[in-house]
Parts: sequence; structure tokens; C-alpha cells
Amino acid sequence: MIKVSVLVPICNVEKFLDKCLGSIVNQTLTDIEIICINDGSKDSSLEIIKKFAQNDQRIVVIDKPNSGYGDSMNKGMEIAKGEYIGIVESDDFINTNMFEELYLLAKEYDADIVKSNYNLYWEKSKDVFKYYNNLRIDKVVSDRDNAKEQILWRAPSIWSAIYKRSFLTANEIKFLSTPGASYQDTSFNFKTAALANRAVLTPKAYLNYRQDNSNSSVKIATKEKVMMLHKEYDEIKSFVEQMNFVELKQTYIVHRFRGNLWNYGRIKEDLTKEYFEIFSEEIVRQSESDKVYKNSMISVFGTWMYGAMKMKNKALFDILLKVYNRKEKTLRSLAKRNLYKNRKFKWL
Repeated sequence: MIKVSVLVPICNVEKFLDKCLGSIVNQTLTDIEIICINDGSKDSSLEIIKKFAQNDQRIVVIDKPNSGYGDSMNKGMEIAKGEYIGIVESDDFINTNMFEELYLLAKEYDADIVKSNYNLYWEKSKDVFKYYNNLRIDKVVSDRDNAKEQILWRAPSIWSAIYKRSFLTANEIKFLSTPGASYQDTSFNFKTAALANRAVLTPKAYLNYRQDNSNSSVKIATKEKVMMLHKEYDEIKSFVEQMNFVELKQTYIVHRFRGNLWNYGRIKEDLTKEYFEIFSEEIVRQSESDKVYKNSMISVFGTWMYGAMKMKNKALFDILLKVYNRKEKTLRSLAKRNLYKNRKFKWL
């Protein structure tokens, strides 16, 4: 029996693929299948995959025209035969005991999800590893409510987890398959956390998340890609409404706000003006028509940031974002810039 199907989405990663696949084929858990999805690579990635496949019968190769991350993941899940599904992105690599230890926890507690921490990794800095305490907890076995509470408020990091395949199939959980999109772990993570009956969280770190790949989707932020986060949150909104998860409405709202703040703070300067306008319009429109949304805005950051968006004052918003990200120690800097002189903050 195949215990874990490991999905590896691959697109133009010849520089890192040997290290990634080598770490998977050498897992101490041998009852695995390794599904390599080549997403139209134009470098030697496909040749590297085939080389590994010649020496390891557990490797399954899907070679397709470029259609994006979400479609690659869905095609991998469609043919997966494992009891659980894991994900390793092709510029990362994993410790040899990752899937054995996650699988043992999954079986011990009959978990729908087992989620772990991970390491941030810089090869250019002479193999520097930094433990990322994403979960900030000891091992926890959770019922549905606790699973949502613990997983939803952490970074998605879907590649530091395994998911019961029957759980994904029964709930028809898939990735959005928008071509060329980014952030497609966002709605997947939300849905799995919301629907899981039992989740195991472990503070151990097994996956090494590469930080110095200049070609990663995180580093290449085109206009089309950065706007795709809105589609992910639209999908979550539809999911919450369709499932009638009333208790998750405020969670979704806060997630959407924080996610957009994070995205705005990392994109190229020439994209921030348009992003700010879309973000502001969305926040103001929903706050004026939805009491839950309005109250959630107050709890997230208060009237200041909402007021900046309502006035469409990007300069004020940018400073407030620095405060939010703790890059500015105090709001007194606003006074020095005369950005709120003679204004009354009574927008709500």
C-alpha cells in the first residue's frame, strides 16, 4: 500500500531539482509514490526528472504544457494513490525522516491533516538554516474547532503538511486552476483547515524553504500575479457562504485584510498605486454594507487605516503599514509629515 503520495510541481528549476528529488527518494518511509508534474519547463528539468525515474520505479511523471501551479496540483491529486498526500515544491528539499514521522502521527491520531514547522534556507549564505516557528505550539491533537483556530492563523505552508486523500476527495477540495496565478495555497489552506475533523500539529521542522531562488513566484511579482490574491479570497468568501460557516465570516474578513496588507508590502513600487485603489475600494464598500466586516476592520487595525483607505490617502496608508509591520516605532511620525493635521478621525 502506498502510504504517502508526494506531489512535486516543477517548472524551470533545473538548478535546484537534483537536491529536491534526491531528498524525496531517500526518505526513510519507502512506501511512497513521487508524482513529478512538469509544467511546460523550457530548461533541462524534464530530463532531470526522467533520469531519476529511470532509477526509481516509485516516480510517476506528468508532462504537460504550462498551465500553472493550481492545475499541476490538481492533476497530481487526480492520479495519486497514497493514503495521504504531501507536497514538496521543487526548489525546496526535505529531511529524510519527514514523511515517516508525519505519517506515524497521522495514523496514531487518525488525522485529516498533520502540519509541521519548517526551516528558512539560504544556500548563497553557505547553507544557513533558520527555524521558522510557524505553529508556536507543542504537539496538539485538535477537534474541528481547534484545528481551525490553530491552522488558520498561521502561514499557509501547505508543503510542511500531509493531508488524508479520502478527506480531500470527500470534500472535493482542489486548487484554483487559474493559469499563471500565484497564492494558490491560500484558499486550499483555508478550506482544509475549516473542514478537518482532526489535525495534528508538531513543532518539529522537516522542510527547508529556499529563500534565495530569484525565479520563485514570490520574487517575480507581475501585475497579473499580485492581483490573483483577490481571486483566492473571493473563492474563500464563496466557500464560507456556501458552507454556511457563520462563525468563519469574521475569520475570513481578517484574513483577507491581513493578506492584502502583506501582499501590498512586498510588491513592486510601480504596482502599489493600483493595488491600493483596488484594496481601498473593496474595504470601504464592504465596510459600509456589512456590519460584521465593519466591526472586523476595527479589530484589525482601528479607524486610522480604514480612514486612510476611505480618504484614498496612500501616503498615510504607507506609513500606517510600516507601523503595522513594526518598521515605525510610533505614530508620532505622522505629525511630522503633517498627514493628519486638523483632521478628525471619526470615519466609523
